[in-house]
Amino acid sequence: MIYDFDTPVERFGTDSIKWNVKEGELPMWVADMDFKTAPEIIEAIGRRLEHGVFGYSGIGDEWYEAYINWWATRHGYKMEKKWLMFTTGVIPGISSTVRKLTTPGEKVLIQTPVYNVFTNCAVNNGCEVVTNPLRYENGSYSMDFDDLEQKLSDPQVTLMILCNPQNPAGRIWDRETLAEVGRLCHENNVTVVSDEIHCDITTPGVSYVPFASCSDICRDNSITLLAPTKAFNLAGLKTACISVPNSRLRHKIWRAINTDEVAEPNSFAVTAAVTAFSKCGEWLDQLRKYIYTNRVRVTEFIKENIPVLYVVPGDATYLLWIDISKTGYKSHYVAEHIRKTTGLFLTEGVHYGIDGDDFLRLNVACPKVTLEDGLQRLKEGILRLNCDGA
Repeated sequence: MIYDFDTPVERFGTDSIKWNVKEGELPMWVADMDFKTAPEIIEAIGRRLEHGVFGYSGIGDEWYEAYINWWATRHGYKMEKKWLMFTTGVIPGISSTVRKLTTPGEKVLIQTPVYNVFTNCAVNNGCEVVTNPLRYENGSYSMDFDDLEQKLSDPQVTLMILCNPQNPAGRIWDRETLAEVGRLCHENNVTVVSDEIHCDITTPGVSYVPFASCSDICRDNSITLLAPTKAFNLAGLKTACISVPNSRLRHKIWRAINTDEVAEPNSFAVTAAVTAFSKCGEWLDQLRKYIYTNRVRVTEFIKENIPVLYVVPGDATYLLWIDISKTGYKSHYVAEHIRKTTGLFLTEGVHYGIDGDDFLRLNVACPKVTLEDGLQRLKEGILRLNCDGA
């Protein structure tokens, strides 16, 4: 079956956070897609809707089997049923974990630039954020292990939140890199929380490496957050999974998510996840090809038409990390200028830490006609930057 990703979907008037913009503006910022989810998921939800009774829902065996089979076949990683727990979202799961495994005043380590809500999860629970900035050299990112080891050696650092694959740069961490993170955290008694929500949106032919698969140390000292929500555009259904192989750690997380009341599904959360992971592999493969084509298009367009910008190469997510350092302006000014002059709404890189202030984030999960509109607006906005700038 050939799936349609070219037809635009009208999202105004649907209470969409992404599309809560002024008329004429084009939002290409927040991480949700402008595609309908897989028709198989829509059909399954429709059948559940027709039943008409929406009482309290539980978790059946098919939910566990869907996750286990998907990760085994897609990512070569065998999980066990007892490891898995439902939660309403990756961020609720991370927040509950921070609350349970730290005490106020302790420190949580993150690697910037990174998804800004990681900081909120720590600060909102009374913790201090410690950053291990990623190295940006020759147009790509790597980990600074010397700095990481030094930061982890602080006894006040008790938790590390890892972004795997990395958002916003789309970096897929290799097995050796992840194993070294695991070793250093283990030696310093720091537990790893691995956010792997973007793992299924990768370049065709490329897969990510689950952190817990890298070594026994990684497996036994980690909590992994998984979900179908990014890959299948289901964020509004509030459905995710926590995988914790270590039994004592798992019991703590089970208590955390139940205490925080984020462990019960709504009437459609299980249906959507099971259908996505059991029936929608071909849809996802076609989506990945479409997004990859959009990635290539943006990279080539910018190289040919806006050479003052540079797209950081990435093999994961539908988010492009664009280096604007040669413009001479920082991200807030450039993003504000582009939106004011063209209506194109991008995310300013400083949201992801001061290390991101020379970047913008662009969402390419949209039909090609939308993408072309966005590229022309981006070109106009950058060309007018020096003319209109201070």
